[in-house]
Amino acid sequence: MSSRIQALLGVEIPIVQAPMTFIAGAQLAAAVSEAGALGIIETASPQGRADVKRVRDLTDKPVGANIAITMKQYEGIIDVLTDAGITTVTTSAGDPAILTSLLHDAGITVFHVVGTLRAAQKAQHAGVDGLIVEGVEGGGFKNRNGASTMVLLPLVAAQTDLPIIAAGGICDATSMAAAFVLGAEGVQMGTRMLASTESPVHDGFKNAVVANHDLGTVLISPPGMPTMRVLATQRSAETALTGDPGDGLSQVLKLYFDGDLEASFANLGQVSSRITEIQPVAAILRQMWEGAVAALDAGRDRLATR
Repeated sequence: MSSRIQALLGVEIPIVQAPMTFIAGAQLAAAVSEAGALGIIETASPQGRADVKRVRDLTDKPVGANIAITMKQYEGIIDVLTDAGITTVTTSAGDPAILTSLLHDAGITVFHVVGTLRAAQKAQHAGVDGLIVEGVEGGGFKNRNGASTMVLLPLVAAQTDLPIIAAGGICDATSMAAAFVLGAEGVQMGTRMLASTESPVHDGFKNAVVANHDLGTVLISPPGMPTMRVLATQRSAETALTGDPGDGLSQVLKLYFDGDLEASFANLGQVSSRITEIQPVAAILRQMWEGAVAALDAGRDRLATR
């Protein structure tokens, strides 16, 4: 029997790839969707919007897209999405009421990313179909005072009947199983997908993910930008102290695709410390989906021995 997430997204495996700007394009999304989960294409960049149009050259499986609301790059995007056969959209970084009704009118299912209980309640009031509940340990834009996934996920699950996808701190079967125990029906991953064979980023960046440790990320708050969790480097450590990003915000492509880790700021979750190898997307997803039940059984066995 399919879960609500599987039914809503039209997927075999209830795992969603995170919409990493400049990274979550057609190449990575198609690999995720071909493996039975839901690939997501970011639409904040011109390349991302172009990739929405070309992803059908790579897969005929369900593919979703993300709209970062505060970036205000969504003029005409609904026509682009429907022309490409996109039926699922994740919205983030803004008020979901701005777009939810318009997306529904186009026949598109909407999941909104939230980092607080209040945001979850606001999204439910806006009529979204589901929530992506992301704790502060995740990479990218964050509420500096936000709760971890282990606190936020059961809090939101207890106060809404919407289907929930958990994000932040998830990279394998064990963390997926934990998310299901805490109230999720699916999971979203960014950092784990970043360190996959099909990820388009430079090998130097992927290797930095694999080599990272549990203190290897930092929160920075550049002027005029939301707080972000990024890879700890000399540049990001200095920015965390001074608030001055220098020219780093404009050099992210040099970091992602040339491998210069000091050029900019690499959005990265704390879960990078648990990623030990670069694998094909299909292998990552298969191991997670097949291993989640075994992880739950192992937890029951430990409980029974006490």
